[in-house]
Amino acid sequence: MARPKIAVLVGPTAVGKTAVALELAEPLGAEIINADSLQLFRELDIGTAKPSPSERARVRHHLVDLVPPDEPFDAARYAREARGIIESLTRRGVPPLVVGGTGLYIKALLHGLFSQDEAVLRVRSRLHKELAEKGLPPLYARLSAVDPETARRLAPKDRYRILRALEVWEATGRSLSHLHAAHGFKERPFQTLKLGLNLPREELYRRIETRVEAMLAQGWLEEVQRLLERYSPELKPLKSLGYRHLCEVLQGRLTLEEAIDLIKRDTRRYAKRQLTWFRADPEILWFHPSQIREMRHRLQQFFQSGIML
Repeated sequence: MARPKIAVLVGPTAVGKTAVALELAEPLGAEIINADSLQLFRELDIGTAKPSPSERARVRHHLVDLVPPDEPFDAARYAREARGIIESLTRRGVPPLVVGGTGLYIKALLHGLFSQDEAVLRVRSRLHKELAEKGLPPLYARLSAVDPETARRLAPKDRYRILRALEVWEATGRSLSHLHAAHGFKERPFQTLKLGLNLPREELYRRIETRVEAMLAQGWLEEVQRLLERYSPELKPLKSLGYRHLCEVLQGRLTLEEAIDLIKRDTRRYAKRQLTWFRADPEILWFHPSQIREMRHRLQQFFQSGIML
């Protein structure tokens, strides 16, 4: 039986993936499968640049507003959910277009994840206790010593991934980067066409700054305030880029002006890390967001002929 065909559209934050995806999906009759780890969560709307109701009315979107902010969600579950949707779309003859910037989720979908050693679970509570007692910097320093390759890819405040990498190291004696390399992510259940969007750095950075200001004008701070009325600021989604900064504003630990500067800076850094991740994949074909005609041509050839491009 032939493997299902899917297209993937990736790129850094603020590059314009949502608008391009709509222009590509609509004439093709495709449906969009979200691959942004925060757009999965309900109530996180403005700060995640979630597609608007009118955009979702133009093209059907999947895996948006899937779970509440306090429900755990990881790459393994994402892969399961997305694969089920792809199977359904394929049966109906609908082209699937996976769109997003969360590289690990896309990798899990396309290639699978290595098996988690059960010993990881035994060290998790101890690491969380250490985090509560000593804070994150000592844990990040330890990760930098035992697995510098992984540490370089992570932000020093990325609590979830730092803890995950240390869990693997302490439970198995092997680095997360080593396990990734050993696994090789060899599982390939789909025929895949990968398209990447990029802009000149200064243009991308201007778009990031403009978008941050637009989100705040749309009521991002008020959105965070409503979330804090119902949820703990320690939830993983509220520790994400931008949300954690605005939580600190509402807690009196930052001024709004300080938070805006930090959000812009950290978003630029995040975009740089995304590009580093995606550029490591030689299968991605890169385009300027304005090259709609060229991307549409690639998609039509791929889905109509089945030829891998």
